[in-house]
Amino acid sequence: MNASAEILVPGKAGEGEALVLTAPISFWGGVDPKTGRIADVRHPQHGEVIAGRVLFLPGTIGSSSASAVLMELVHNGRAPVALVLHEPDAILLLGLIVAREMGWQTPIAARLERDQFDSFRGGQVAVGADGSILRRLGILDGPS
Repeated sequence: MNASAEILVPGKAGEGEALVLTAPISFWGGVDPKTGRIADVRHPQHGEVIAGRVLFLPGTIGSSSASAVLMELVHNGRAPVALVLHEPDAILLLGLIVAREMGWQTPIAARLERDQFDSFRGGQVAVGADGSILRRLGILDGPS
């Protein structure tokens, strides 16, 4: 599967295992900024690690502190390699913008329709600086 996404915040292109969340998440209290692990015990993917993965977000649960948590994740080296959002979240994305202004290398953030998320589930995904999203084929995968 290949897709072209709208770039929300430019950043470093990234490649990693896809983590397609099945429910919106709050970064404030929902993600541990020291480990990059989903800490919210009510979230369906509780315990999953977002660090080093391409994170597909169907939505976020707002908090003005979400940007600070994302900025901490970047600073701690525990951020996703790319964020793919269904709906832009200005507060969350502010964390990437501020981290970039601090001189830290930030992942790219892009917008993609939610109905395309599942085609990337469970695979290696590359997100290009141009917004291209490519599912890499593994040994066990067939043609997409």
